Amino acid sequence: MRWLFVIVVAASCGGGSPEVKQGGGSATVTTKPPIPKGTGSGSATVAISVPDVGCLTATCAYHQGTATYFTCLAGGAGVCFHFGAACTPSESCMVDANDKTYKQCTNAVEGTCSQWGAACAPANRCMFSFDDGMYHHCDDVSGGACKRYGALCAP
Repeated sequence: MRWLFVIVVAASCGGGSPEVKQGGGSATVTTKPPIPKGTGSGSATVAISVPDVGCLTATCAYHQGTATYFTCLAGGAGVCFHFGAACTPSESCMVDANDKTYKQCTNAVEGTCSQWGAACAPANRCMFSFDDGMYHHCDDVSGGACKRYGALCAP
């Protein structure tokens, strides 16, 4: 039955939005159960409820060890667990490792910025902290820097 759930989720997540979607509903799947041997040719259908888990999509996360942005293929609780290819955040608001602030990148190349613009902050305020190497929601942003970090957030 688990394979059916995986197929339903995969089919519902084909292409689309660059953000994680969260829902509160459920999907109904109709399936034909296996017919026990020797019982004839019935065609009973069974409705099962599958929770709406949403479509997780990769984000673009900062990697402190290389001062580069990479696609985060799996992460949460303030860290990225599995990095993929180099990327540029959709807002082009990136961490400048030299002064540890967020700035608008006017020329991004392979996950790094070669030309900086004005200070900025990601729209969701989920910002990288150099103090602990984790992403936190920033409760007080000023000049591209977080003055007060809050709860952990997914990169």
